[in-house]
Amino acid sequence: MSMIRDLRAAVRPSLRKSSTPYSGYDTTRDPSASSAVVDCAVYRDGRRLESTACLTPHEAMLRVREGGGFAWIGLHEPTEAEFAGIAAEFGLHPLAVEDAVHAHQRPKLERYDDTLFTVFKTIHYVEHAELTATSEVVETGEVMCFTGRDFVITVRHGGKGSLRALRHGLQKDAELLAKGPSAVLHAIADHVVDGYIAVAEAVQDDIDEVEIEVFSAPAKGSTRGGDAGRIYQLKREVLEFKRAVSPLLRPMQLLSERPMRLVDPDIQKYFRDVADHLARVQEEVIGFDELLNSILQANLAQATVAQNEDMRKITSWAAIIAVPTAVCGIYGMNFEHMPELKWKYGYPLVLTGIAAVCFAIHRTLKRNGWL
Repeated sequence: MSMIRDLRAAVRPSLRKSSTPYSGYDTTRDPSASSAVVDCAVYRDGRRLESTACLTPHEAMLRVREGGGFAWIGLHEPTEAEFAGIAAEFGLHPLAVEDAVHAHQRPKLERYDDTLFTVFKTIHYVEHAELTATSEVVETGEVMCFTGRDFVITVRHGGKGSLRALRHGLQKDAELLAKGPSAVLHAIADHVVDGYIAVAEAVQDDIDEVEIEVFSAPAKGSTRGGDAGRIYQLKREVLEFKRAVSPLLRPMQLLSERPMRLVDPDIQKYFRDVADHLARVQEEVIGFDELLNSILQANLAQATVAQNEDMRKITSWAAIIAVPTAVCGIYGMNFEHMPELKWKYGYPLVLTGIAAVCFAIHRTLKRNGWL
């Protein structure tokens, strides 16, 4: 157990290193290799063979079969033609290959013979000066991982979520890499979930900002109509976040609980920590969704109350205006015999009576809070 804790302590900080390229090897690719191949290397006894800097996937597997170790091949958005040769070389299942090429897959874990196929959704927080009704809060990508006995193939989709820094960090821990391809699979899972945690903290700040603005006293003459659009947009982004997190929980539980031939028993224990962190993030995302529902309902209730207040004011002024309208309407009927029609003080008396009644109505409505 102490060895596991030491390994854990060694690998966790390395995953958070800066993305500055490690100068210990050259990542220049062979021009004859597939344009989608980002890096291809052979690892033996936990160390990268310096002579494998420019190998093709086929040459890498020949080195592995000759001297042992495993190959780690990284690709970025390969086409069917670019991936066909690699799929044939490693005997990948056609269904998994199709998913890896076309992307837009749900997070999952599948086993095809002696290969594990894992799909991760990566989440990147989009910085913005001000949250608006059209702001993009999270940006998603995908990382597919084929894990075999002597190879790891990672396929990345999207502009964010590069695994270069992760690879550099792992290469500094030979003891961990000596555990084989399952160590790489764990490192990728841990890296993705750590990204979820960072994004959850940033989204929490956005929700707090919206919540404060919704429940704070509005400025004089301002309206709440603009808040609903921002809340709804934030809710859509949280839903996208939820679609990445929730489906991944079951695969992480399987990797941490069910014995698998392709996963080293010591590495399997690490997946428990990943599953715990993922469960915590899932609870936070579900809480975000429920909180945004409450904020949206509160905002709509505030808008309804504001509309009711406006209607009461309009009704109050209509009641006041009805008095002179009624009196003037009666005296405008041009009947010959009307009360006080020819009286000298009739006109000022009617005006005074109208003003007195309007004043009384205004005072009553104001006292009752309608004006």
